[in-house]
Amino acid sequence: MPTNVSTALVYIVNALTSLYVLVLLLRFWLPLLRADFRNPLAQGIFKLTSPLVLPLRRLIPAIGRLDTATVLVTVTFQCLAIFLVLLIVGGRASASSIFVSAIIKLAMLSVNIFAYAILIRAVLSWMSPGQYNPATAIIGTLTDPVLRPLQRLIPPLGGIDLTPMLAIIGLFAFNILIGGLLPSNV
Repeated sequence: MPTNVSTALVYIVNALTSLYVLVLLLRFWLPLLRADFRNPLAQGIFKLTSPLVLPLRRLIPAIGRLDTATVLVTVTFQCLAIFLVLLIVGGRASASSIFVSAIIKLAMLSVNIFAYAILIRAVLSWMSPGQYNPATAIIGTLTDPVLRPLQRLIPPLGGIDLTPMLAIIGLFAFNILIGGLLPSNV
């Protein structure tokens, strides 16, 4: 297969699977962070992911607020995405390497969700402070557990809250550390 065709196919597979995995990860994180499920955005996330998660939930019950069916679907979906990319590029990897890579990539994507949610929250606070909409409610749900402990330690300096910047730096540094754990053949 020509290089440009395989590169385009890899891009399409990565883009589409990453978007759905992002929605699956949001479905995983929102109950853990006690999101308001009357939020239309949260309801949309659950509707998009329910066709895969609900049938599995009948077989695998949740453990407290930990949605094990969502975890299994997300890991399986990420493993399939890695396997498809390897098929396209003609690469090889063991099942354990694919599984480890999937877990690490999901952890990295989760960290990115929090980091970008903090960035969006900071930008929104400059542009339209105090505005409410379903997206800002979800962003608040995602960012509060990360920012609150930092805000208790670091007071605002001259009315400027530096905790979002410090949190983003810390999250991206953590992502670099996690990324170093990826197997080299995947």
